[in-house]
Amino acid sequence: MTKRGSGVLLHITSLPSLYGIGDLGPEAYRFVDFLSQTKQSFWQILPITSTITVFGNSPYSSPSAFAGNPLFISPELLVEEGLLSRSDIENNPPFPKERVDYEVVTKYKNKLSGLAYENFRKRGELSEFEQFCHENSFWLEDYALFVVLKGQLKSSWNNWPGDIRDRKPELLKELREKFKDKIQMEKFLQYLFFKQWFFLKGYCNSKNIQIIGDIPIYVSFDSVEVWANSQIFKLDEKKKPTFVAGVPPDYFSKTGQRWGNPVYRWDVLKESGYSWWIRRMEHNLKLFDVVRLDHFRGFVAYWEVPEDEKTAINGKWVEAPVEDFFNTLVEHFSHLPIIAENLGLITPNVEEVMNRFGFPGMKVLIFAFGDDFPRGSYLPHNHVKNCLVYTGTHDNNTVKGWFRSEASAENKARFLKYIGREIREEEVHWEFIRLAMMSVADSCIIPMQDILGLGEEARMNLPATSNGNWGWKLQSDQITSEVAEGLREMTETYGRG
Repeated sequence: MTKRGSGVLLHITSLPSLYGIGDLGPEAYRFVDFLSQTKQSFWQILPITSTITVFGNSPYSSPSAFAGNPLFISPELLVEEGLLSRSDIENNPPFPKERVDYEVVTKYKNKLSGLAYENFRKRGELSEFEQFCHENSFWLEDYALFVVLKGQLKSSWNNWPGDIRDRKPELLKELREKFKDKIQMEKFLQYLFFKQWFFLKGYCNSKNIQIIGDIPIYVSFDSVEVWANSQIFKLDEKKKPTFVAGVPPDYFSKTGQRWGNPVYRWDVLKESGYSWWIRRMEHNLKLFDVVRLDHFRGFVAYWEVPEDEKTAINGKWVEAPVEDFFNTLVEHFSHLPIIAENLGLITPNVEEVMNRFGFPGMKVLIFAFGDDFPRGSYLPHNHVKNCLVYTGTHDNNTVKGWFRSEASAENKARFLKYIGREIREEEVHWEFIRLAMMSVADSCIIPMQDILGLGEEARMNLPATSNGNWGWKLQSDQITSEVAEGLREMTETYGRG
């Protein structure tokens, strides 16, 4: 990422689709063509792991750190492969046009998955599928069993019968045999997901576009990761968390954020040579060209909250063996393309670690016009080459939404003073894009909503809330020739194309 370039942030769920949610099919390839035509170098996405409605469909609250999201499997590509017929995907529910209705989509996609699996079984072509299962057995076996058991037992894994909860080998063997066909179907869905994913990634790379993926630092408690690796998390004798993760009071919340994820036992991870994390990084570095480590400061010191606390106020900072951890990764991987998500309360020791290992951080422009103006590190004239500049992220309002409803009169005045002229509200997003593009930062990433100049209705996520997030969808007709020409011209003007 040392070459000057730019890219677009758009999650898979937000791609245009006739099937209720963005997927890995034709519209994804059209979006890659748009990136190529506008001279972009990067496509940044959010985590592509599976999601569930009970966790608010958040890609940061997944039942697995490895499994892909079956909702992203393209029905159109399954028709091309002969696993579905055209009539199977024609009589669809009335999906909302501008938002994802996850309950309707999940029910619809589950029906298609069952049809595709039955056709696959009848076809009997197993060699490629069996090879996939063998290569991914280290996570796939436990994941498929976990999903099936969740469907059968209808509760969090720590409330399962003791011998299942505690993974008694003989009983797990019996369960794998008892639910063999259901387990096979879950494996099949993962096979389809990764097959479609790697075709799409290959197409991106053929267009000289790198995919930036996202790795949440934590995993959900009710996940296969904690069930299968309970020794690396702070749990009690009944397998309940003793401490959970979060952040102290900050920009987003006066009481902090109590995320509820179990925190790691870094001493146990260290004893194993960080084997679980190494496998996780290996997996993600195959999926993506670059990875963003979410909540990077948690690798240096993390906010630990007693499980019985209702808010994150009464937590404490606990240090992690950050230098030993990243030295181990550097020794294991010849190439470690990491972006550090360094937003929020960042202390000098976090910056020291980033500098030591050369990890670029993030600069968000809607944070640039606060009380620290003109000295603030988010302002373009204070940027460094080894960083990525964003107009905003998936956790922020859109630029136009920020300008309309969040920015104070002082914020607006500083912004206008900075660009040196008065502008109409309709121009705000392009002026922010211009500031990002002209920055000395090697890379800049623009959310698709800001390229289109959309308002608060297109916001992806509001931190510390659990409803109404992750639903925004791009419409095909929103990417006009005028939008494409404007982005390409800006990209070329500032030497990023």
